[in-house]
Amino acid sequence: GPRVFDVCFSPQVILVQVNPGEAFTIRREDGQFQCITGPAQVPMMSPNGSVPPIYVPPGYVSQIIEENGVRRVLVLPQQPEFHPGGHSPLHHPPPPPHAHLPAFIPHPAMLPPPHPTSTQCLCVSGLLPVSADSHSPHGRPPPFVHRDERASKTYERLQKKLKERQGGERGGGGGQMKDSPPPSPQKSRGSPPSMDSIYNGVVGGGKGLEAELGQGQTSTTAKQMEKEPGGKEDTFFSNPEPRLIPSCVTLQVTDIQAKGAVLSWVAPSRAEGEGVSPSPEPLSYDVSISYSGKDGKYTIVHSVSLSRVLAVCSGQCLRGSPSEAVAFTTRSCEPDPPGPPRKASGSKSSTLVLQWKAPCDNGSKIQNYTLQWDEGKGTGGFEQCYYGPQKQYRVTKLSPASRYSFRLAAKNDMGISEFSETVDLYTSCSVPSPPLPPELVKAGVTWLCLTWQRPSTSPKEDDIFYSLEMDEDEGYGFQPSYDGDELSCTVKNLHRSTKYKFRVAAYNTEGKSNPSQVAEFTTCPDRPGGPCRPVIRGRVLPNSFRLAWEPPKDNGGAEVTKYVVEISEGLSGVSWELAYSGPAMEHVCEGLKPGHSYQTRVYCMSEGGQSPLSETLQVQTPAVPPGQCQPPRVVGKPKAREVQLRWGPPCVGGGSPVSVYSVEVCGAGPQGSTGQEEVREVYQGSEVDCTVGSLLPGRTYSFRLRAANKAGYGPLSEHCEVTMGPGAPEPCKAPHITCKSPTVAVVSWEAPACNGGVISEYRVEWGAAQGTMQVCFSGASLTHEVKGLLPATNYFCRVQAVNVAGVGLFSEAVLCQTPPSVPAAVSSVHEEEDGPPTPPLYSPSTCLAVGWEPPCDHGAEISSYLIDLGERQSISVGPVTKYIIQHLQPDTSYRIRIQALNNLGSGPFSHTFKLKTKPLPPQPPRLECTAFSHQTLRLKWGDGPAKATPSDALQYQLQTEDKRGRFVSLYRGPCHTHKVQRLNECTSYMFRIQAFNEAGQGPFSTVYTFTTPRSPPAPIKAPRVERVEDMSSVCEVSWEPLLPMKGDPIIYTVQSMMGNSEYKQVYKGSATSYQMPGLQPNSEYRFRVCGIRQCQDAPELSGPYSPTVTLSPQRSELSAGSVSSVGPRAGADPARPLTDEQWAALIIMLCAVISILIAFIIQYFVIK
Repeated sequence: GPRVFDVCFSPQVILVQVNPGEAFTIRREDGQFQCITGPAQVPMMSPNGSVPPIYVPPGYVSQIIEENGVRRVLVLPQQPEFHPGGHSPLHHPPPPPHAHLPAFIPHPAMLPPPHPTSTQCLCVSGLLPVSADSHSPHGRPPPFVHRDERASKTYERLQKKLKERQGGERGGGGGQMKDSPPPSPQKSRGSPPSMDSIYNGVVGGGKGLEAELGQGQTSTTAKQMEKEPGGKEDTFFSNPEPRLIPSCVTLQVTDIQAKGAVLSWVAPSRAEGEGVSPSPEPLSYDVSISYSGKDGKYTIVHSVSLSRVLAVCSGQCLRGSPSEAVAFTTRSCEPDPPGPPRKASGSKSSTLVLQWKAPCDNGSKIQNYTLQWDEGKGTGGFEQCYYGPQKQYRVTKLSPASRYSFRLAAKNDMGISEFSETVDLYTSCSVPSPPLPPELVKAGVTWLCLTWQRPSTSPKEDDIFYSLEMDEDEGYGFQPSYDGDELSCTVKNLHRSTKYKFRVAAYNTEGKSNPSQVAEFTTCPDRPGGPCRPVIRGRVLPNSFRLAWEPPKDNGGAEVTKYVVEISEGLSGVSWELAYSGPAMEHVCEGLKPGHSYQTRVYCMSEGGQSPLSETLQVQTPAVPPGQCQPPRVVGKPKAREVQLRWGPPCVGGGSPVSVYSVEVCGAGPQGSTGQEEVREVYQGSEVDCTVGSLLPGRTYSFRLRAANKAGYGPLSEHCEVTMGPGAPEPCKAPHITCKSPTVAVVSWEAPACNGGVISEYRVEWGAAQGTMQVCFSGASLTHEVKGLLPATNYFCRVQAVNVAGVGLFSEAVLCQTPPSVPAAVSSVHEEEDGPPTPPLYSPSTCLAVGWEPPCDHGAEISSYLIDLGERQSISVGPVTKYIIQHLQPDTSYRIRIQALNNLGSGPFSHTFKLKTKPLPPQPPRLECTAFSHQTLRLKWGDGPAKATPSDALQYQLQTEDKRGRFVSLYRGPCHTHKVQRLNECTSYMFRIQAFNEAGQGPFSTVYTFTTPRSPPAPIKAPRVERVEDMSSVCEVSWEPLLPMKGDPIIYTVQSMMGNSEYKQVYKGSATSYQMPGLQPNSEYRFRVCGIRQCQDAPELSGPYSPTVTLSPQRSELSAGSVSSVGPRAGADPARPLTDEQWAALIIMLCAVISILIAFIIQYFVIK
């Protein structure tokens, strides 16, 4: 079979891969040769990093192929027709003896040592994970080595030669094992190689390949036999002469994974008494594996259930006894990638039925499959279309003849496998059936419009195309005339009156159908040419004329059957009417209108159709005077002095538009008289209406009308008699007005001339201004009384008369003024919220500030107001709009109404308004000092809580006296306490307080005086304690001094405590240091210092003590010098209380530690 040498480049190391069944010969640095049998990877070093020439045995050729940056040397049997990759085979001259691969140097660090007792280790990969039963449910695993056809033939030819050479040697070799390979056909000649060739657990040995080839023997050494269908084991070929049989080895299995395990063993020891050869013979190991139990068949490494190891002596090709079977179980993992889905039966043009086989589940049952597709988009993106345990799925609603891409993955408890290869599937689409023959839609002179139907058996989703073929009977047969997806076609450029044959065929992507049956259609004949323009014969009359024409020059191949004359009134030619149809060549057009324009045209008809129209002939008929008009009619009712007439055009216009109308009037006497008057023309013009004036009321008039055009006047119309109506009354004289009271006036007037009609009513208009007067009376009376007037107000009045003829004009407007009267009622009363601007004796609890809007005085100025308080006596005030009612009861409601007065009397009272006085303001509380210091004073008043609520109505104002003797506000609000800060020591402050609510502010309290105490001295820093040199019983305590406070001196007090006793005062004075004698040895002393302020007129004030300082006892005389320096630095007393900042930091640290512990407990016990 072909041999491939994979050459992977690095700066110095090259890996040469030897395939199974092949041998690779190298020369080491000591000059000896080594033969390595495949499968193996040999690490080599290249001096320059390039590929050296590969010398191959006779009958083989080498080919260098570069794939993905890796150059491969392919060694193949030489055949004339074999050219891998399209390249010519490379022929190299045979190499000299012992000159294979001169450029390769074996890599000493990567080759295994040749010691026969070294521990061998084999990493077995490609195993099948554990499954529920003892063997794979999906068939036997694939063979280890895949061969092509040429490799299989070469293998069979070598097998045949091997059997022929072993035929004479089997008589003496009956002691061979059943599973041992047959001996090689050539015994070993010469000494064995001096170095073992061991790599990856496969050992190959023997003579150099070129030595055997030089003797003309077939190179079958180290050929690996593949597993036969009967279940034989895979072994290696070697020399048949037995020299030693290795003993059984012990196999160990470690690092078991889902698809791999590590096998290790120790090389077998040699039997005692055997001679020692000059160099140890190399051993090869054959690992056989069975996944059907101990008694099952064994194969080379694939899926593992049971394993055993065979030791093989490659030099003698003797096989040792198999080792003990070692059982191990691989782990489960996700399934193998399944095969791509395939299209099953039942798929249609819009449906795909997909099926797939279950892959190897690798020890865990497959639960679901994930099927994805690209939805036919072809963009490379996939979407899930099925997820479930079934092994088939129907995809519906697809497009026919379309491509869809699918891929599949399997899932078990261990995870989901990789997706299978993407497979492209197409929806089916069958060949259309033959359509029906085409049908004729319409035929023309040079074209035929054909249509056909879609094949009934083709689905709607299928894209069907059609091919229309035509035969012209010219000997060329059917030729294509249309190809497309439409169901109709118009074939053009045909001959007239010619017969054509047509057939149609349907096709799609699957193929083309048979043509339909042949249909024959004939084109139509051509139409004749148009006649000449018609002419007029004779004179044109107002109502008729004679028309004549000539036949067409080209009749279109057919006789003219008839002529058609059309006539159109006017010159627009929009509407044409049939005037004549027949075979004659002339015609008289009658029934025409005088003075009108006409257009005529002619066309002829034959079997070929209608000819084009002839040229148009224009004819104008002469006009005549218009006919008699209808009598004019009266528009509306006749008025007293004028009448409006209207009329219509004459029924017969005469063929010319009417240009003038003439109206004549004949005036008669009064109604019932017989006198006649002269006839006169009252109107002449083009309008159809007119107004005739200057007539007398009650008279009867006769009107007549006539019309005229360019031909002259027409006859007069019949008479129209009109009786004039009565006239409107004349304007009335100015009315007379008399005021009966300030609110009542009487209007009177005289009757005007009726002007021919009885006056039916009078209309009186009344208003405060001339532009705003309104009708206040309508009737036949000559007087009217107007009520509801305002006193001292000007009014205007006018009158008009009305009869059946109409409304007369208004009289002149008359001005009238009503007399003054008492004031009007006060409209609104309200309480002044802000009170008077300067209240001398105003109190909201006993007074009410009342305000109102001044009413209308009705022509007389208001002199005073009267305030009515109900049970109390009324109060009279001057002409003001605000007043303070005093001496009222607190928190009491009063009903108030107000009346205005002038010199004419009292006006009406206003509506009653309810007002209420406010309660009395609160009294000031007692002020107390509850806490004090040299800088602050806490004041308290009242019995309420310290903090107020928003609903408190009672509030307080606290004031203090400043340096100028004025009281300023410190606090204003509902609280009962206040802390005054930033005060001076030993100073007196004066305070007063006031309470207020909605009733007002109460009085201030008496002035309270509070004095701040004196300030104590500041705390002293920790003192410094040191032992006095050369005096072990004396120590010196020193501290920092304090400044005097406002002239008061500062003295100091030192206290000491020995052991756990009480503090005792040891010093008091103004010095800043003190030497304490009498210290006892081996005793601990503690010291603290405080400042004392000596006030001049007050007792002394002691400040806080300093931090405690500890003096440790002396340990020994040798360390006395060091104690004196360490003791004072003992720092403050450890029992000193913590500050607020230290307490806050301690609390935060504790909360953080507790939070971490809670999170750890939740993580460990709840989540896990």
